[in-house]
Amino acid sequence: MSDELPDRPTLPDRLATDPDSPFYDAEILARNVGVRFKGEDKTNVDEYCVSEGWVKLAVGKTLDRRGKQLTIKLNGPVEPYFRDAD
Repeated sequence: MSDELPDRPTLPDRLATDPDSPFYDAEILARNVGVRFKGEDKTNVDEYCVSEGWVKLAVGKTLDRRGKQLTIKLNGPVEPYFRDAD
């Protein structure tokens, strides 16, 4: 019996859910990534950066002039994790 964890990629420092972003990674997002921001689980995170300590959160259903969902950038501690690991 092995004590090794299943083969799992490490989470990147920065990740986005927008396919047009250079920080988008479909393979990692398919593994059910969760984000804790200031100790609370957030379900509306569009992008995060651990080293800079910020998240971009979706704001309602409002769209910007390019048709993308409007976001707000908040600063604080960011902890990404795989949800199925809990």
